[in-house]
Amino acid sequence: MADAPSHLVPTGLAWIFCGQQKIGEMRIIIVGAGAVGSYLAERLATEGQDVVVIEDDERRAAELQNTIDALVISGNGASAHVLEEAGASKADLLIAVSNSDGANVLACHTAKELGTATTIARIEAPEIREGADRLGVDVIIDPSATAAEELVGIVGLGGASELIHFADGKLAMIGGIVAPNAPITDAPLRELRARSAEWGWVVAALVRDGRTIVAHGDTTVRPGDHALVMTTDDHVDGATRMIGVRKRHIDRAIVMGGTRLAELTAKEMRRAGLAVVIVEEDEDRCTRLASRHSGSLVICGDPTDPDVLGELDLGPKDVAIGLTGWDEVNILACLVAKASGAGMVIARFNRISYVSLLSGVGIDAAVSSRLMAASAILRFVRQGKVEQVATFSDTDAEAIEMEVADGAEADGKSLLDLKLPVGVIIGGISRDGTTFVPDGSTVVRAGDHIIFFSLPRDIKESAAIFST
Repeated sequence: MADAPSHLVPTGLAWIFCGQQKIGEMRIIIVGAGAVGSYLAERLATEGQDVVVIEDDERRAAELQNTIDALVISGNGASAHVLEEAGASKADLLIAVSNSDGANVLACHTAKELGTATTIARIEAPEIREGADRLGVDVIIDPSATAAEELVGIVGLGGASELIHFADGKLAMIGGIVAPNAPITDAPLRELRARSAEWGWVVAALVRDGRTIVAHGDTTVRPGDHALVMTTDDHVDGATRMIGVRKRHIDRAIVMGGTRLAELTAKEMRRAGLAVVIVEEDEDRCTRLASRHSGSLVICGDPTDPDVLGELDLGPKDVAIGLTGWDEVNILACLVAKASGAGMVIARFNRISYVSLLSGVGIDAAVSSRLMAASAILRFVRQGKVEQVATFSDTDAEAIEMEVADGAEADGKSLLDLKLPVGVIIGGISRDGTTFVPDGSTVVRAGDHIIFFSLPRDIKESAAIFST
């Protein structure tokens, strides 16, 4: 399990026997079975974790019980009686992600009183965040705020589908669809590396026809592959050129929707220097948006209506971002914006199954609060001194940043000598303030921050190599 920040209570329960738990298994309680909670429950249960879900909607609880291999309890997640039934006294982790900030805080407080080791709460309201640590909340997450920041990064890069930073921003994972005749398709990766005088990037993985391929020297990249490339911050432009991503200069953001994520994104886009237009259909919400976002143009209209978007005279320097609460509306609004001339379109989604369809119909990138929440939470589930976990929309593989422990199996060995599982690749190392993309001769040292990409089956084995 990840070492917790200084304000967290150390658990030490994840890797020992606890009742009938297996070694390496955590007892995790999830309060709230909405989009985020149900996704986390399914993912963690599939990994073999001991998961209990608490949901106050009886119908939703019954539906979830039929779809995941976990205990689902219908009840109030802040109730001491319900939490006792869920086993809070022996739980390693409680994740409160209901749609009520107050209920999430109360659930954490009650769970702490009962003996839960570590608690995580989704809290959106700033006034509720203040003092939450004194009420039993160890970690606060806000997936919408994280998604807004990622959207600004993707738009700034002007063509990539993902931009995820590691090692305090000194390493980045770039995602994009490989273009026809892209330089990276010229030869197997080993050959390309031999030709390059300065190798500042590494292909971590390819998603091809729904299948994840962890890249190695003999891997040949094909046009249409979704490539995930790790690079240092000063090689981002070169890495995007290698996969053939055409960089667009964006001047204006068309934010379609009036959700909290839409508002946060509009604010971040203005801060980044873009002109912002907000399109929202509900008149009352438009009035509130206009009062809160005086620096943006607010249009009251249907974002899926070609006439509404047609009035904006969209062009190649515009990005349209579908951020309503409905996947279908976001996708259709983006397609209309693309057909109306927008240079780039990005859709918010909840249903993971939609993602494989998006690139084929003209959606340039997608963002998901579910994945943001999973990335924030999984670092507390993984073994070792984990600093960050990144999840992706079209693969269940993960990119993990962790510190190499003193005395770990990897300490003092070269990457070639480590004999990592075939489903793992080391994408970058941060050492004493410097970052670099390693090769097989690179010797790992205690204290290094290793960023590795792994298929689910190999995560536990790989993390054990870098921890004690």
